[in-house]
Amino acid sequence: MLDDARAGREVSIAASKERDWRQATAKRRARRQPVDQSARYCVVGAGFSGAVVARALADAGLKVLVLDERDHVAGNCHTARDPETGVMVHVYGPHIFHTADERVWRYVNTFATMKPYAHRVKAVARGRVYSLPINLLTINQFFDKVMGPQEARDFVVQRASRIPSPATFEDQALAMIGGDLYETFFRGYTRKQWGREPRELPASVLKRLPLRFDYDDTYFAHPHQAMPEEGYTSLVANVLSSPNIEVRLGATYESTNERFAHVVYSGPIDRYFHYDRGRLEYRTLDFEVFRAPGDFQGVAVLNYCDESVPFTRITEHKYFAPWEKERFQRTICYREYSRTCGPNDVPYYPVRLADKDATLADYVARARAASGVTFLGRLGSYRYLDMDVTIREALDVADGILALVRERQAIPAFFINP
Repeated sequence: MLDDARAGREVSIAASKERDWRQATAKRRARRQPVDQSARYCVVGAGFSGAVVARALADAGLKVLVLDERDHVAGNCHTARDPETGVMVHVYGPHIFHTADERVWRYVNTFATMKPYAHRVKAVARGRVYSLPINLLTINQFFDKVMGPQEARDFVVQRASRIPSPATFEDQALAMIGGDLYETFFRGYTRKQWGREPRELPASVLKRLPLRFDYDDTYFAHPHQAMPEEGYTSLVANVLSSPNIEVRLGATYESTNERFAHVVYSGPIDRYFHYDRGRLEYRTLDFEVFRAPGDFQGVAVLNYCDESVPFTRITEHKYFAPWEKERFQRTICYREYSRTCGPNDVPYYPVRLADKDATLADYVARARAASGVTFLGRLGSYRYLDMDVTIREALDVADGILALVRERQAIPAFFINP
């Protein structure tokens, strides 16, 4: 982390840059201020963040324009039927809905029929297939032992490193599972996925994954785990179905000259500022699509942990809809390859490093100083967010905006600290 002196210098530099930027862009921002109370609201991005906010504003009687440069709604959660196999495909890679948030669970059930789905992942490492996340079966199989829960717990604790406050992914892994399991299942996979050494990544990346000392091999522990029966695109389209919402696809915010009461921006925060302080780093994915008769791998996701294998995993899409998979005589799969996101690529994963990012701090400071815009979501706040957290934060942002509109108070750039 940056020390206090360096942090102070960055704040000073950011403030200076902010003054320059505000003077240079005053005219552009003035054009986007509302002319009267009847002006409508603009939501940039038709993924979950934008759709949920737009629907809440619309239900409160406000007029909303939703812009998205793609030709479909739902963002990276977009699903569509493969014309060759009939399988519902997660076009930008798999998205699994799971939550313990009752408000979010009620919300998605309002707009879609949610079918039970328990996500299970297998992993190929050193020529063998294991169960993930690491559980009692994984531990016994890997160490060629037959241990009970407490014995396995003690065994792993003995092999783990004593690191009081792990700050990096590598420290967290060594403190959690020890060197052997870390090297086998996470080190090579992480280097492929993130293009970084695990010691550069924050511990939070690994803290999302459980370690179990029983034979439970489900990937998530939340009480609600499901998939929308008709896919995520149908769900989001239903959220956006309101007479107070206009959805404009194939349209960018930069090309829009209308005036709005307020803008809710779920696109990349650095893009809003025209990347003029540099681009934030993302990872993107390339998919090698292939089809086969019958089943290919017998599971929705098969990770390939060895660094010598160039792809990170293979996903078999019909396994994401177990209630219908027997209907299909053919299958469609994706091999996933992770790499640095370029200017024309789809951004997937924000690369938040263990050290503070000065470029991000600059953009956040400028956003806070701006007026007429609120940032949210994975891209707008530059954070990795699970789907249920995305929806919950969007609901909270909408609640906050509506409360401030009623009170005729200024709407902040962030409701959730990025």
